[in-house]
Amino acid sequence: MLSQQDLKQISAKGISEEQICAQLEQFKQGFPFLKLEAPAAIGKGIMAPNEEERKRYVDAWNRYKAEGKVIVKFVPASGAASRMFKDMFAFLDADYDVPTTSFEKQYFEQIKNFAFYDELDKCCRANEGAGIDELIEKGEYKKVVANMLQAKGLNYGQLPKGLLLFHRYAQGARTPLEEHLVEGALYAATDGNVAIHFTVSHEHLELFKKKVEEKVALYADKFGLKYHVSFSEQQPDTDTVAANPDNTPFRDEKGQLLFRPGGHGALIQNLNKIDSDITFIKNIDNVVPDRLKDDTVEYKQVIAGILVSLQQKAFEYMRLLDSGSYNHDKLEEMIRFVQQDLCCRNHDIKNLEDADLVIYLRKKLNRPMRVCGVVKNVGEPGGGPFLTYNADGTVSLQILESSQIDKSNKEYMEMFTNGTHFNPVDLVCAVKDYQGKAFNLPDFVDKSTGFISSKSKNGKELKALELPGLWNGAMSDWNTIFVEVPLSTFNPVKTVNDLLREQHQ
Repeated sequence: MLSQQDLKQISAKGISEEQICAQLEQFKQGFPFLKLEAPAAIGKGIMAPNEEERKRYVDAWNRYKAEGKVIVKFVPASGAASRMFKDMFAFLDADYDVPTTSFEKQYFEQIKNFAFYDELDKCCRANEGAGIDELIEKGEYKKVVANMLQAKGLNYGQLPKGLLLFHRYAQGARTPLEEHLVEGALYAATDGNVAIHFTVSHEHLELFKKKVEEKVALYADKFGLKYHVSFSEQQPDTDTVAANPDNTPFRDEKGQLLFRPGGHGALIQNLNKIDSDITFIKNIDNVVPDRLKDDTVEYKQVIAGILVSLQQKAFEYMRLLDSGSYNHDKLEEMIRFVQQDLCCRNHDIKNLEDADLVIYLRKKLNRPMRVCGVVKNVGEPGGGPFLTYNADGTVSLQILESSQIDKSNKEYMEMFTNGTHFNPVDLVCAVKDYQGKAFNLPDFVDKSTGFISSKSKNGKELKALELPGLWNGAMSDWNTIFVEVPLSTFNPVKTVNDLLREQHQ
């Protein structure tokens, strides 16, 4: 099935023949659905700390930061923002010239409220000899949109979200990249330093670097901090081969194998290369202006404080297990911690002898830990927090996407649709063991949690293979804790008109 030419192509990407064969087999076999116990809820897997508890956790975080630990803010920022402008691309191609859909009408009625308005107006004057107001008056709406999307203007149809102007300030409009620089200073700085890592696509790397060079001194001066900004790209060896509907390798017009990015789950490799004690993870487009940052900053510190408090307890137990100086009562205490605090249960635990209990406890305590903020479900897209069964028979907390759930199972679908919360990619992670040694994160991936989607290339249908998602299957074997955070901390921008929401004004 694979020619010598194929093998050369595979080798150039750093992928083995065995990996390709395994991926093609995966298309045939599909992925198993997860076995669910229940959706997580307040008091059943989701913490909802009160004001006094929140203050205690913020204090715990500030004490931890004072110890000089390495803290990194990790921001997935690859990919163009083209999906944000899908409706406006459609308007450019439409056989009508005036705003017709409700989306198009809203865009033009509120165009002055976009943070990029002034820059777009300049482009229109330079390219069309008239500003936005004049073009609209003449009915030349498409010229305005063309100047927003195309290379002759702002080129927003090709730029990444991180480099678009999102928010207005008296000192000038800010990009999401800059908002993350500000956020990093407010909750992730230690010893006068703040480290922020962006994962970017290769074609945008130089643009990101240029923007950082332009802006970083401004924020370093504003906060009295030294910034350490780094970048990485999704590695070519995490790409996956595409298949035809009959599961044979899909080939392009030159007869070569077609590879596609393996999805955000590939970023577990990028995360694995970062040397940090604690890592915050948050998507590039989930930012708000300064006037609304207080909730975000408070709850980032709360979930970080919960993480370091639980980690400290897990470390104490690991030291005790390694020392051998424990009794049965102490083992019972550890079981309660694993079951109640870390929400990981083993229905057969009563049948385990002490020697087996120690092996079990070591396995569950000595692994990466993450605390995930979850918000009340208001219909936004996102993964749901669930109690699910693992391969070893235990039940633990996981973030699930709809693709991981058997849609023919009525009970499971009711669980998914009636879930009270969802995860907006708001994580803080502890990735070192109690001796300060970094865990090898790929060891904790559940490889059976990828998924297959239908795509097309040049009009030909194909199957695409996505790796286990970064905050789904790629972190499946971590200790997971869910904490309710306010909806005000979640303000994603999926379409250009989302920037007109009050939270982005």
